[in-house]
Parts: sequence; structure tokens; C-alpha cells
Amino acid sequence: MPTVHRYRYGSDPSQFVRLFLPDEGDRWPVVVVVHGGFWRAQRGAELAYPLAEDLTAHGVAAAAVEYRRVELGGGWPATMADVGRAVDELTSAGQRLAGGRLDLSLVAAVGHSAGGQLVGWLAHRPSLRVGTAGSVTPGQPFVPLLGAVSQGGVLDLVGAAEEGVGDGAVVDLMGGAPKSLPQRYSHSSPLAHVGDGARVVCVHGDRDDVVPLSQSQRYVAAAQAAGDPAELVVLPGVGHMELVDTTHPAWRTCREAVLGLL
Repeated sequence: MPTVHRYRYGSDPSQFVRLFLPDEGDRWPVVVVVHGGFWRAQRGAELAYPLAEDLTAHGVAAAAVEYRRVELGGGWPATMADVGRAVDELTSAGQRLAGGRLDLSLVAAVGHSAGGQLVGWLAHRPSLRVGTAGSVTPGQPFVPLLGAVSQGGVLDLVGAAEEGVGDGAVVDLMGGAPKSLPQRYSHSSPLAHVGDGARVVCVHGDRDDVVPLSQSQRYVAAAQAAGDPAELVVLPGVGHMELVDTTHPAWRTCREAVLGLL
């Protein structure tokens, strides 16, 4: 069983990370695990814990991130900024709890559904304009990602809002529709940042009736056209939740994808 620690990256009850450390090894790469739930309070980081535990059995540390959700002080821009802060805190609280054994030159992320949007955003975070929410501040701690795996992720926020994905969840997250808040959408939608070289692997089931496969297809097509090393893995006969079922082959595909980024 892994050793599990917890650190806070803010004062809100939702601003914490559970850090899972392998039983063996002197130094570990890190996988950031971000849960889904359409950014709503009904789902929390407990969705990520089985994935994090499974990853430690394959020789990596795993940081399961909780963040403020829409009904709990989150939404734009707090939700995105929280995830960035949680990852950057690996340089201090994370390393302290791990006895300095985290290899922060080898960090990748995996996120499901809404978490796919958040890890996609993390992968593109270096391209954000300095001073915007969650952007990289020169001279401040920053943990770059080698890449991210989106599991049935919401990667085109404009399209998802217009299509009503998640019963209005995107509009709730952003505080309004794309036409009224275009700058918010361009800040937070991974699709808006293609062309910066981020490496994102999109794993999506062709039977997903929660987040349509077209979300991953549009993102990957745009990213590849812009020269980014994006990949699309379509899993036949797979729906939405199989991707986070550690007993299902779909999760093994996701795990292999994220370990392959390190």
C-alpha cells in the first residue's frame, strides 16, 4: 500500500492535495490526477484516489487534486487557478512530505471529464498571458508538465457550452455563455491554446454519452493542424465511466498513456 499524505495550497476546505507515494524507490516521477464531475460539488477528489493508488503500484508518485467547484467558491477563474496552485505547491509542501524524493522534472497529468479540461489547461498553462488567472509568474514556483492525458475530457468549452454538455455545466463554470464572455472561454478552453507545443493524449470511448467523442476529435484535429504532438485514442465499445474504473482495460490504456509521457 502507498503512503498517503495531505497538503493544503490555500485556506478553503477544498484547496488540498492527497499525495500518494510508492513503497519502494529513492526518487519518483509524479502524475497529477484531477477528478471530474462537471466542476460541481456533488463529486470530489475521492474519484481520483483509486487511480492515484494504482499509479503508485507502477513506480510513480500521484497527486490527487481537490479544487473549488462551482457551488463552493469555484467557477471561473478560481477553479483553474486552484489546480495551477496545487501543482506548483509540489515544489514545497509536496517535496517536504516526500522527503525531497519527487522528481519534478518528470511530471505529467491525467484527468477525467471536467478534469480533462483542467489537465489540458495545465498542459497549455505556460502559454497564458502573464497576469491572467493561473498564469506562470516569473520568479515564482512553477511545475511544468511533460504532457497530459484527457480521459473523455471537455476540451472545447465553447462547443460544449453551445451543445449543452453536462446540462449547462460549462455555462455555470464560466459564469455565462461564450458570446457574452469570450475572453473567459479563450483563457480556459484547451482548444483555444493549440499551437504552443503542448503534448496532450486524448483517450475517449466511442460509446461515451456524457461527453461526446467530438470533443476530443475537434481538439486533436486542431492541435495537430497547429503542429502540436496531440494524439487521439478511441476505445471501441467504451463509455464514460469505464475510463476511471481501475479494473477495466480502458483505465489501463489511460495509465499506459500517462506513464508513456514521463
